[in-house]
Order: sequence, then C-alpha cells, then structure tokens
Amino acid sequence: MGQPDLESAWTHLPGACGPPPVSALLRSEPDDFRVRELLNFDPGGEGEHLLLRLRKVGWNTGDVARWLAGALGVKRRLVTFAGRKDRHAVTEQWFGVHCPGQYPELPELPDGLTLLEATRHHRKLRLGALVGNAFRIRLRDLQGPTALLHRRLHAVARHGVPNYFGDQRFGIDGGNLRGASRLFQGQRMRDRTLRGLYLSAARSFLFNRVLATRVANGTWNRVLPGDLMTFSGSRSVFPADAETPDDKRVAALDLHPTGPMPGIDGLQPFATAHDLEQEVMETWPTLSAGLRDYRVHAERRALRLPVTALGWHRDADDLVLSFRLPPGAFATAVLREIADIRKG
Repeated sequence: MGQPDLESAWTHLPGACGPPPVSALLRSEPDDFRVRELLNFDPGGEGEHLLLRLRKVGWNTGDVARWLAGALGVKRRLVTFAGRKDRHAVTEQWFGVHCPGQYPELPELPDGLTLLEATRHHRKLRLGALVGNAFRIRLRDLQGPTALLHRRLHAVARHGVPNYFGDQRFGIDGGNLRGASRLFQGQRMRDRTLRGLYLSAARSFLFNRVLATRVANGTWNRVLPGDLMTFSGSRSVFPADAETPDDKRVAALDLHPTGPMPGIDGLQPFATAHDLEQEVMETWPTLSAGLRDYRVHAERRALRLPVTALGWHRDADDLVLSFRLPPGAFATAVLREIADIRKG
C-alpha cells in the first residue's frame, strides 16, 4: 500500500456513534483549551529534587525544560517532566530539577510562564508519573442540530470513546509519518529524539488502523476470541477467558480489550483477534517490518477510553466541557465524537 498520510491516520477514522451532530471551532484562543496535570504522588516537601508547577501559554514542554536548565545553571538532562503538553493551550504542568543543596532562586519568568507552586521531593520526577489530566475546553460557534448534543454527550459519558491517538502524534500535515517512511526506506537519522518521534508515529498509525477496523465492525468495546485485556489504570495485559465477554467489569468500563503497539516480542493475541490485527499489519508492510527492524518492543494499548467526570454547559453559542483522562489519552479523541472541528 502507498505512503500513510494524516487522512488515514486521523481525519477519516470512523466514530463510535456515527458523524457528530454539530460542528464547532476549537482553539480560537489559547484559553479555550486548558489542561491540568494530576500527579500520581504527593510531593513530600523535602529532598534533592525541586518540583515546579508552571502555567504555560505558547510554550512547548521541551522549550520550557531548556529554559529552566539555563535559568538554574544545570544540564538539560537534569530537568525532567511527567508529560508533554501542547503549545497552543493553557497548561498547568510539573517540572523536576535535580538540585541538591541550597534552594535555587528562579529569575523572572518570561512571558507565557507563571510559577504556581514550588516544593521538593526525594525522588526524580519521571515521564508518566501522572494519574491523569483534567481538561476544560470551550467549543465555539456551534452549528447544527444542537438538540442532539445531550444524547451524544450522555453516550460518551456512558460508553467511553475509541482510544485513538490524536493528530498531534503524527506531526504537522503528517510529517512524522512521512519521516517514519523515509527512516524505514534507509534514510539515516542521527537525532535519537526525532527518530523516536517517527517510530512512535508509525506504531500509533498502526494502532489507529486496527482500532478503526474494530470501530467499523462494532467490536471496539466488545471482547473477541483471543483478545488481550487490560484494566483501567493498569499496564498489565492478560488473555481473555471464556467468562470475559459477559464480565460486569467490561460493561462498567473497568476492563477493556487492547490493540497492538507493534514491534518485536511481547504478548500476542490469538484466534479472531490475532487474525484481524494481522490483516491490518499486512496492509502496511513497510511500517510493520520497519518497527521490527528497529527492534521496537511490542506493547498493548486499551481500545476503549473512559471519559470520567464529564460535565458540560452551554454559554450562548459555545459548549464548555470538563473531563478527566488517563495518561497517554488524547482529548481530541473525545472531541471528535462530539463535534466536527472546524478551523477558525
């Protein structure tokens, strides 16, 4: 098959509930998209690691980390964060700096950065050290039959949404996917960070294609023979058994079928689930083989994304949403079920 592009990676993916009932504008201004990180631990107040909670606007995570390193006079590798956040949003994010000894003083912060909290902890802040993220999002200028919105929102709250990787994963106009294709065709890539982005985009693309197949045939939130399962908030994966299809935990959005983050080794599905995934992998042989050649370790990801604490209200022609998602989930996967997003 030809080169993967953003249309097949994101734009043309089927929705669980069919086309959204309305269209809306997103990110007309940064305050329309607010994200707050939720750590999976409480800072102890003492230790060698300085933890800073910053509000950032117009900054990406890597640039903030580099600025902190320069401002505090430490090497960049000593500045860590729990997750990456979008530049085009208002985000509250934690950064960690290994700086034993005297409490360092930050110089005046540049425009777009605000210090909200500073404390210490005895352990390094590591990537993924989150219980989730809290979102507050304003969709502007709703157009369409808004009377259908409540039914759609209740469906999202009750059933969750397909756990697609969002368009951010694939780069501007799918640039990360094109980079992955060049990489797998033999182009040398010395920049490890960039290479990692390309490999991640390829895996995410293939996961989305498997999930799209299961959305289309109605099995994204059901258990197929041979499925591998995972609990909400867990990284453990295990085979479904004969009792799983009727398990109350599946209906309660606590237990989910998984899809592939392809690579080598790792637990693999069997029976019907295996055959379905294998058919998708064979459709994109360059990506599948490239991930194996780079010896990326295979993993699994839940096909279903529960949307917790979902609330909403109308504000004139706008819809204001609040909800929480687990780490690694994309708010855009939720929004695409609610509204067809228009560019401002």
